[in-house]
Amino acid sequence: MSGPLRVAILAGEVSGDHLAGALMGALNAVRPVEWRGVGGETMEGQGLAPIFPMDDIAVNGFDAIVRSLPQLLGKIREAADAVVAMAPDVLVIVDAPEFNHRVAKRVRRARPDIPIVNYVSPTVWAWRSGRARAMRPYVDLVLALFPFEPAAHARLGGPPCLYVGHPLFEAMRREAPPAGEALLVLPGSRRGEIERLMAPFGAAAALAAGDRPIHLLAVPRLRARLEELAASWPRQPVILSGPGAKEAAFAGARAALAASGTATLELAAARIPMVVAYRLDTIGKIIKWLHPVFPIVKAPSMVLANIVLGRNAIPAFLEEEVQPAALAATLGPLLDEEAAREAQAAAFDDFHAAMHVDRSPAEQAASAILDLLASRG
Repeated sequence: MSGPLRVAILAGEVSGDHLAGALMGALNAVRPVEWRGVGGETMEGQGLAPIFPMDDIAVNGFDAIVRSLPQLLGKIREAADAVVAMAPDVLVIVDAPEFNHRVAKRVRRARPDIPIVNYVSPTVWAWRSGRARAMRPYVDLVLALFPFEPAAHARLGGPPCLYVGHPLFEAMRREAPPAGEALLVLPGSRRGEIERLMAPFGAAAALAAGDRPIHLLAVPRLRARLEELAASWPRQPVILSGPGAKEAAFAGARAALAASGTATLELAAARIPMVVAYRLDTIGKIIKWLHPVFPIVKAPSMVLANIVLGRNAIPAFLEEEVQPAALAATLGPLLDEEAAREAQAAAFDDFHAAMHVDRSPAEQAASAILDLLASRG
């Protein structure tokens, strides 16, 4: 292949911009690349020539999506037409499946010779499993963040899938647990989550912590509301937010009480024993109510590390189970009893072994794309 590699790459949100930017950096380190697509500051810093600003498609919430639907449909057509006009050596779509997969389908219809790589598998293993088989006609390779996803795609009839590693795991990975003494509380990063979880988390923390300090990690935009909610806690926490807050919170933690989400992946990477809990919003309650008749959600656990492990090594409490006494009874041993801590430490050993990759996720992803192109001559 002579001349620079021509790559079209699309991301639709900030997390995808960071992921795609790292991939672009890894490919730029190997060979010259001409980039065209949709992304943010990170991707533009790696040489992206934007089709249009990423903010044009960054729409959150069902009502906002409905209002913006004509504009979004126009942006899907605009992105697909630009990719077809570029005639790249490969199209890489990064997360944002509701936008990116529609672009990919249009590109595949117009130019079936352009290879298409999907970086970040949709959660077909958790819900809407039929998406895996539906992807096969227009996706040539899925680059997965979790080691169980290749088997899930194979079982569900999806495209070829390769595990390349998870950047959040790599960023927080520790070989030994931190030496802190605090109970770390992570009530979530969305307003609805913290409204539902702060009261039981505060009561549980007061029961479990004893004389230990309680640290509350706050998303900066929600700090004011967290301070209001924490004011009624039986014991006042130290609230941490801003630059370096996560690293400081993790370094000072002995155990954690966390909302279900990506924070649990980071805690497992940092080897911090944890209890996980979640209370559902209205839509989640409806899905849970319908589940016995119409199984919609198929994930075996709401804790990502448990799914990777294939067993429920990390205790999890859902909905009506989220009671302060129950949470505290499970948290207490993780703070004070070596047997309970050692059981999670053994699980973390297995988790780290399963998540291990030889190089950075971005380098793994870059190599996979180059291997795909080489296999096509």
